[in-house]
Amino acid sequence: MLTLLQDRIDDPQFLAMLLVAIATAATVWTLATPFMEVNNLGKRMKAVATEREKIRARERERLARAQQRPTLRQEPKAFMRQIVNQFRLSEWLGTETAKQKLVMAGYRGQSAEVAFLFFRLVTPIGLFVAAIFYLFVLKAVNQPPLILVGITIGAVYFGVKLPEIFLTNNINKRQASIREAWPDALDLLLICVESGMSIEAAFRRVSIEIGSQSVPLAEELTLTTAELSYLPDRRVAFENISNRTGLEPVKAVATALVQAEKYGTPLGQALRVLAQESRDTRMNEAEKKAAALPPKLTVPMILFFLPVLFIVILTPAIIQVMKLD
Repeated sequence: MLTLLQDRIDDPQFLAMLLVAIATAATVWTLATPFMEVNNLGKRMKAVATEREKIRARERERLARAQQRPTLRQEPKAFMRQIVNQFRLSEWLGTETAKQKLVMAGYRGQSAEVAFLFFRLVTPIGLFVAAIFYLFVLKAVNQPPLILVGITIGAVYFGVKLPEIFLTNNINKRQASIREAWPDALDLLLICVESGMSIEAAFRRVSIEIGSQSVPLAEELTLTTAELSYLPDRRVAFENISNRTGLEPVKAVATALVQAEKYGTPLGQALRVLAQESRDTRMNEAEKKAAALPPKLTVPMILFFLPVLFIVILTPAIIQVMKLD
């Protein structure tokens, strides 16, 4: 077999035929390859076009549903409105501070104000009735009458403050979400402004991109974009986002935008400095939390980790001592 193979390799005619066969196969493969290739780009473009049509159809359906609604604003409940108007709660329970807190908590429109005034009246009355029933009817607490009256008054006061506590908690959560995503939003805003976008288009683009990280911030930026479109004075739109959020970094950016609108100062450099300050502030807060972690872990370690550690270390020694006895 090896001799036959060696003879074939030494034969010039066989080598010539082999080279011709290889060249023919290579030529056929080269000519057939373009016809055998899969058009991946065409498939991808077709998939993108199909997805675009789906998105358009979905948006048309959403707009059609929105047009069928009687109004975009949520109307307050009829009985709530009736009670608020009948007792004139807006005059002796409604304050400008409460309205500002409602806006900062993300509750806008007349329905939010009516609901807040309604619950500010109903909550103390409900807690008063519950305290009377629990303390004087069920007699669940065995205390002198003066202390029971004091507990009842405390329940009424807590009922008055409960709506405000609810608003304060929502404001804190909302501000924490905005504060965390604000540096990233400033970076995106800086990129959009330096690329030549107008401030309205930049706000609109940033609100779309930042929505996955902070829904409240995306909502505020979208509302600011709408205000920039219809308010006669653009300065009011920048001041409104500062008042709605109540955060100093947002106020600084609003001031820079107002100055840029009024005096024509360069906006890119101001946004770059403010974005760097916001990132530094976020890093400092993270470092403070990290520095406060060891003192917070001291008590749990003393109560939970050290006893278990002592048991693991001392138990074998105690068993050995007991065996020797």
